[in-house]
Amino acid sequence: MKYAVDFPAHGQARTSNELRKLGVFISPSGVRSIWLRHKSACFRDRLKALEAKVASEGIVLTEAQVAALERKKEDDVAHGEIETTHPGYLGPQDTFYVGSFKGIGRVYQQTFVDTYSKVAFAKPYTTKTPITAADMLNDRVLPFFEQKVLPILRILTDRVTEYCGRTDQHDYQLYLVLNDIEHTKTKVRSP
Repeated sequence: MKYAVDFPAHGQARTSNELRKLGVFISPSGVRSIWLRHKSACFRDRLKALEAKVASEGIVLTEAQVAALERKKEDDVAHGEIETTHPGYLGPQDTFYVGSFKGIGRVYQQTFVDTYSKVAFAKPYTTKTPITAADMLNDRVLPFFEQKVLPILRILTDRVTEYCGRTDQHDYQLYLVLNDIEHTKTKVRSP
């Protein structure tokens, strides 16, 4: 089995077989130990480190490295990973069913999370409608970001009825337009 390890002094990753030819014998656990020391235990971390090295030093990549980086970017986009640059850049909003309570009935929770700062907001409701989705933004989210002098630029939701509809007839869509917030949508039930 081949194991690749990165020795910063040499500046490139080497497999355990290549190292043996150079007279360096290292076990798989030794390779893992080096990866952990350099915070590169998983393939994704090693690709991030490679991207950073390319950006800082301008090194030339092999075809295999370029292909791996392209696959990572395609995979990130396919799984809905979006890079955020500052607070308020993107915030997903979703509705969760909490449960049914005696004397109240069904309870739902509107949730919003700022993807950059990881600040989260939640508010319970007894209905799951466009007006409750807009109310949560109006009551909790926008006042917080306005206080910090940060605009909310984009909101990510799935395509359920409380978030999607014709702008002129849908309370949530109208609220987003009035507050100049871009609306990005994912598939239903794919957080």
